[in-house]
Amino acid sequence: MGTASVESVLEVNDLKTVFHTQDGTVHAVNGVSFALNAGELLAVVGESGSGKSVTMMSLLQLLPSPPADIVSGTVDFGGANLLELTPAEIRQFRGARIGFIFQDPMTSLNPVFTVGFQIMEPLREHMGMSKRAARDRAIELLELVGIPSASERLNDYPHQFSGGMRQRVMIAIALACDPQVLIADEPTTALDVTVQAQILELIRDLRQKLGMGIIWITHDLGVAAGIADRVIVMYGGFIVEHAPVDELFHNPRHPYTMALLHTLPGHDGGEASRLRSIGGQPPDLIQPPLSCPFAPRCAHAFERCGRENPPLRALRDAHDVACWWDTDKGEEWS
Repeated sequence: MGTASVESVLEVNDLKTVFHTQDGTVHAVNGVSFALNAGELLAVVGESGSGKSVTMMSLLQLLPSPPADIVSGTVDFGGANLLELTPAEIRQFRGARIGFIFQDPMTSLNPVFTVGFQIMEPLREHMGMSKRAARDRAIELLELVGIPSASERLNDYPHQFSGGMRQRVMIAIALACDPQVLIADEPTTALDVTVQAQILELIRDLRQKLGMGIIWITHDLGVAAGIADRVIVMYGGFIVEHAPVDELFHNPRHPYTMALLHTLPGHDGGEASRLRSIGGQPPDLIQPPLSCPFAPRCAHAFERCGRENPPLRALRDAHDVACWWDTDKGEEWS
């Protein structure tokens, strides 16, 4: 799945990230490979602790080291391996060619600087703009993300904005330097449903206008269904399934993906509308990953699952699954 395509703007191969802690080594990301194509929206889904955010923060060396340690992998972007760059070199990519929207704008925005200053800073740093040009561009960006009275709001501080408006400011900052790739880490999680819908609509519009590749990290399959072209499902630091969005929702092949889909509420008011949960506990990532991480929670697990971790298997229609059990046929893969 990590093979390059003529259109891919970002290619990740065999990424492994661990955290060295007092309790032992946490195996957070375990050999993840994927490619992102120009203009595509790739959703990365999975429950908390599955490795989604750590994977994406590893790409830009955003994790504190120690305790984080990227032990293997390559991240090919524009001919450069981002994992080999010095701190000074990677700063030329962060915020300039790859934008990043964090989960909580209140902790990502600096409370003591105006919103205008925080949007203008990357423009002056990465694009060498004059103060006047940067101010004009900052107003444009605030208008682009739907903030009214943009020129007046430049002088406001983050606490003077609502949660949804702060997230729009974060999007404006991420877009400031016209990045080729935008990584969004659960940017609508803390927002109410109405504001969340507005932000998702904004992202759809911006993607059409600007044509960038987007990686959207979420634990919400409903969000992924509404905006993604392709979906990666992560569990225990592994990619367990990957498919075009319609294929994944209509023909899930991994027991974990199926269980995630069953946790979505139904809309018919009957038995299907009752919320279901996934039994058991997430995997202990301090243990080296030797077996299938989902096996202890899986209704289909058999002896092989407990001793050997399945590789990603290519099915049809660009659909990959990491499982020893063929859920379609109800038997072990031959």
